[in-house]
Amino acid sequence: MSGIWGWFGGGAAQKRKDTPKNVILDLRTNLEMLQKREAHILRQIEEQEKEARKHVNTNKTAAKNALRRKKVYEGNLEKTMNHIETLEIQINAIESANINKETFEAMQRASEAMKSIHGKLTPEKVDEAMEKLQEHNQLNEEIAAAIGSVNIGQSIDDGELDAELDELMAKDLEDKMLETGTVHADRLPSVATGELKNNKGKAPAVEDDEEAELNRLKAEMAM
Repeated sequence: MSGIWGWFGGGAAQKRKDTPKNVILDLRTNLEMLQKREAHILRQIEEQEKEARKHVNTNKTAAKNALRRKKVYEGNLEKTMNHIETLEIQINAIESANINKETFEAMQRASEAMKSIHGKLTPEKVDEAMEKLQEHNQLNEEIAAAIGSVNIGQSIDDGELDAELDELMAKDLEDKMLETGTVHADRLPSVATGELKNNKGKAPAVEDDEEAELNRLKAEMAM
């Protein structure tokens, strides 16, 4: 894979991308080494101080030699601490620069993505599209209104509807009167009227027959 990337320049690009990370790793490795050296020098300084204290009253020459070595170690310690500080500053600077670089590249990619999404889209084109959409919606509403106004099917006469409505209202009123028992004479069925008339007409005939029968019995008793 590395060979193929090298043919198209991918290996060089990847190497350039990894350079800050590799430099930071190298600096951190050197920093760890210097920190270990610092700890070792501190132990040596402590040992020489103990050696000087040991011989301070019995062997001044040995005590002085121990102090001289302590001074040398202290000089080395100062140099080591300066190196550590320098490396820490460089690491922080490179990390900050690398973060800025990656942030900028991410912003560039975001800008390219937005450009790709929008394409040739402009505010003027958006306004034009919205106007066309509004026109289409208005046209659709007009078409729907026109279709809804067309009377499809048999035409119905309003007079017939009014007559049927009056008939229903009269029937409803008659039903309510029947329920309450307040039916007018003109609302009674014609059959009932005719039946009452027939009864009235037959009543005198029945009475005449009874009168004749009564007279016949009287005559027979008189005999």
